[in-house]
Amino acid sequence: MAGLASAGPTTAGLASAPLRSAGERQGNTRRYLMCRPDHFTVSYRINPWMHPEDPTDTSLAVQQWESLHAAYLALGHDIELIEPGAGLPDMVFAANGGFTLDGIAYGAKFTHPERAPEGPAYMDWFRDAGFRVIEPEFVNEGEGDIMLVGDTILAGTGFRTDPRSHDEVRRVFDREVLSLTLVNPSFYHLDTAISVLDPLSGDAAANIAYLPEAFDADGNRLLEQRYPDAIRVSTEDAAVLGLNSISDGRNVVIAARAVGFDAQLRERGYHPIGVDLSELLLGGGGVKCCTLELRS
Repeated sequence: MAGLASAGPTTAGLASAPLRSAGERQGNTRRYLMCRPDHFTVSYRINPWMHPEDPTDTSLAVQQWESLHAAYLALGHDIELIEPGAGLPDMVFAANGGFTLDGIAYGAKFTHPERAPEGPAYMDWFRDAGFRVIEPEFVNEGEGDIMLVGDTILAGTGFRTDPRSHDEVRRVFDREVLSLTLVNPSFYHLDTAISVLDPLSGDAAANIAYLPEAFDADGNRLLEQRYPDAIRVSTEDAAVLGLNSISDGRNVVIAARAVGFDAQLRERGYHPIGVDLSELLLGGGGVKCCTLELRS
């Protein structure tokens, strides 16, 4: 795919942890916000994945999104829907709409004007759903660059989110916030380079999977120190947005084409579920991009 980094090591060369039985892991019901891609197309270019000159198929995008929606329902998760806005083709990528925790919704403030109206639309939805909404002072793109791992918040910067928003998140939620700098433009949001595998708050064993080459040296040192048992994913799997995934602690919904990551997850006792979102990938989005967690 144009704009992607060259292929890195294969998964066969990546270290893996001792095998664990899937029965040792327990999935937990989550509550997610999603937006149907009724208006999805690629009409502008704001990331390396987008090529407006190439045709897109909105009906196919809807079908693939519906398969993701059905997978969540089959796992017992609760799904809320926000009405898609006409003229907002990227609104399907709900994860960018904000970050919720402790009944508080920290709103998004987008870098590019094409997506700017999405911020107020999501904040209106949060208010109607009973969240206390914090309107952001600084540019941030929601769960795209703000991720909860156990009791710690990982916050990304480098391409979209203003690093000053990290301090804002720290003040709003009174949690530890660790800043990470992204250096590869193909992985412009944190959720394209990190997958949260054990998302439960208070879980001392909370773990992640990540792509080392997406981060600067300081970021790699921090991740190695904080998550020594993390899964290191190959460039091939990251290049199909394999890391842009959703986990309930046992079941991990991932890109169907991320076969190496699938195998690594199985070795660790997780249950990967592959879905095809290839049409939405043309806009630079995957499983996680389509999914915003609602934490009341």
